[in-house]
Amino acid sequence: MSASMNATRRNVLRGMMGGAAVSVGLPFLDCFLNTNGTALASGAPLPVAFSTFFWGCGLNPGRWEPKTIGANYDMNIESAALQPFKSRINVLSGFKVFLDGKGARPHFTGEMAILTGDVPREQPNYASLDSIVADTIGTRTRFRSLEVTGTGKPTDSLSRRSASVSNPAEISPAALYTRVFGPDFTDPNAADFKPDPRVMVRRSVLSGVTDQREALLKQVGVNDRQRLDEYFTAVRQLEQQLDLQLQKPAPLEACSKSAQPTDAEIGTEIDNVVANHKLFAQILAHAVACDQTHVTNIVFGEATSPLRRPGVAMTHHISTHEEPMDPVLGYQPNATYFMVRIVESLAFYLQTLDSIKEGDGTLLDRTLMLAHSETGFAKVHSLENIPMFIAGGAGGRIKTGMHIQAKGEPVTRVGLTIQQALGVPVDSWGTMSLATSKPISEILV
Repeated sequence: MSASMNATRRNVLRGMMGGAAVSVGLPFLDCFLNTNGTALASGAPLPVAFSTFFWGCGLNPGRWEPKTIGANYDMNIESAALQPFKSRINVLSGFKVFLDGKGARPHFTGEMAILTGDVPREQPNYASLDSIVADTIGTRTRFRSLEVTGTGKPTDSLSRRSASVSNPAEISPAALYTRVFGPDFTDPNAADFKPDPRVMVRRSVLSGVTDQREALLKQVGVNDRQRLDEYFTAVRQLEQQLDLQLQKPAPLEACSKSAQPTDAEIGTEIDNVVANHKLFAQILAHAVACDQTHVTNIVFGEATSPLRRPGVAMTHHISTHEEPMDPVLGYQPNATYFMVRIVESLAFYLQTLDSIKEGDGTLLDRTLMLAHSETGFAKVHSLENIPMFIAGGAGGRIKTGMHIQAKGEPVTRVGLTIQQALGVPVDSWGTMSLATSKPISEILV
């Protein structure tokens, strides 16, 4: 983009780095929006975004649901980290998965019912909710959707295009950063392609567009200059965080040499999962802000949650089944420790979305996020009262700040509500006893 070119929403900063072309998308600036900051300058509405956040093994019944139904609720003990966002969140309790005589598959049936509207015996028969939504809001972006997982396994993804096609998850924040912000050219004649995150992380992509950044800052107004400065600072901080994870540490005389890591620390230890989740959250948020995608999916920990404490073999999942209930507390302390860390990570994701300013609002305001687990009480694989939260206003299409308590109604009401809010032309959703034509009207605008 030359210094004389007027800034438009589709402009990106382009440059060269290491002989490769690089481009940096721009967030929504005031100059791209109408005078109220509520729509694009052309009059078109800001594009809505959809995100999912999944974790395995649920929460403790009675400890996550608000005690008050409707508005003016307060988060319960295990969801306390979400309290700062209670006016932007709908808490959904009391929904149920119906089996219609099919045998339940622990940790599988619940997630598939919520995301496909069906209870499959083996392979899921339908596209997942995010793919259905992406067919409506994700067809004009570089990435139809982006999937990540904190567990280190690309197969830990719940996103699927059909019964036979799933969307694998990215396990490395550095590699995701390269996909989103790295060189966008791929040699079509290469027999094998494996992006090297070190190239982008060790040499800032922003350094390749320095002149254009400076020219752009001279063109825009005071508010946009401040917003761009915040945006570029955030991108550079992210690059620096990733760079630290890839640098060889200083030698220690007492340390014997181990296998050299090829990426950030990836695995199931809870501290590593939380650290990588924070990087994923920032990258995904900026990907949406830069219009690279409108649909993102996070699997914090897959359904049979493999999360564990450092030096401890027992996982979160095993704890939910084998740890005794504390007779005084009334719950399983070790299993609950993981639940609290998970909810805290969800709160960080909301905070990250809310930190990206767009006009008078934030990225969270135009996002609709479904955060959910797959079981109500993991100890017995309950399919009732599965924890679910809807966050964000979906660009004014969703009312928030309510606790909706169902009375054993199908979980598919949630998926139908989301589809209708995001413009999917659908009047009913689900199979057999999960079929419903009744959205949650209380939260639809």
